[in-house]
Amino acid sequence: MTGRASPPSLATARRLVIKIGSALVVDAQKAAPRLEWLQSVAADIAQLRKQGTDVTVVSSGAIALARHTLGLTAGPLSLAEKQAAAAVGQISLAQAWSHALSAHGLTAAQLLLTPDDTEDRKRYLNARATLETLLGLGCVPVINENDTIATAEIRFGDNDRLAARVAQMTGADQLVLLSDIDGLYTADPRTDPTAQHLPVIEAMTPEIEAMGGEPPPGYSSGGMRTKLLAANIATRSGCAMAIAVGKTNHPLRALLEGARCSWFLPQTCTQTARKQWIAGSLTPAGEIMIDDGAAEALQKGGSLLPAGVKGVKGDFTQGDLVTVIDQGGRLLARGLSAYDADDARRIAGHRSSEVEQILGWQGRDAIIHRDDLVML
Repeated sequence: MTGRASPPSLATARRLVIKIGSALVVDAQKAAPRLEWLQSVAADIAQLRKQGTDVTVVSSGAIALARHTLGLTAGPLSLAEKQAAAAVGQISLAQAWSHALSAHGLTAAQLLLTPDDTEDRKRYLNARATLETLLGLGCVPVINENDTIATAEIRFGDNDRLAARVAQMTGADQLVLLSDIDGLYTADPRTDPTAQHLPVIEAMTPEIEAMGGEPPPGYSSGGMRTKLLAANIATRSGCAMAIAVGKTNHPLRALLEGARCSWFLPQTCTQTARKQWIAGSLTPAGEIMIDDGAAEALQKGGSLLPAGVKGVKGDFTQGDLVTVIDQGGRLLARGLSAYDADDARRIAGHRSSEVEQILGWQGRDAIIHRDDLVML
């Protein structure tokens, strides 16, 4: 399970994504950027750039930076207050990164994304093209979630998964989540003295995923759970991921010099970029339940035919991402539906040869074609 394989090294990284949380960027007492720390990270990034590594930063901190400026008291904020704080704080955050990087001759480029921007295929491809161009021009993209236009409660911790999607989007071979803990433990080390540190995680097994739990008091907002979700996305895309302490100065240099952390090894990945996007999607639009025969066919590389469908949930349209489950509720796959939800319900349980008679038009033989399906 862990510890046997050799961990990766930042010294060999070709393309690196670094995720940094609010607690690292912002001095809570002063409600200001931790300038000395930011300067040390910028120096680390400059060192990595000199060795030929492309670097992208996913940075939180906008809302935290604006609290004092706007006179917002400590404690929970309303959605409108969070949006306003993000709009104000994002300027300070971008300036802080720009100044820190420019001191080393590096140009920062700001991008504001949401997880939804990575779910829509066209928007995903457009963002990927922009990032590729910026990296090709020698810039350091600094990405944050676009909290100013959120239409639902801003969910802290999404930047872990957003960072994993950015790593996938840019074809990164390494992702580092800087945190307040030096990696994954078998239990919470703050409450369990028998907890063991796991230096290398070779595969994302159910046992490993169960170690995420819920974020305990005092941990960064995302907690370990969202970091393991990020690891699932990153490693399936062929990207190694590390969880490492980030509070001290020069955290990346410390990793280069062998500081303790947890490395999640990339899976052997032969998926196309399209299938990587499908596997990493966060918000499926619906759910399709299938029988045992259909599940067996999918395991052998087949498409999902209408005859094997037992139930359809959700209100999705053609081309939307859906999950595929068995009759016991076990998640089997993700894929792009060839039919709207209503049409999928009408043809469920029927042979492909009956589709035209049922719908009045000839659709595809499969509800999800194998080229649009990823087994989990």
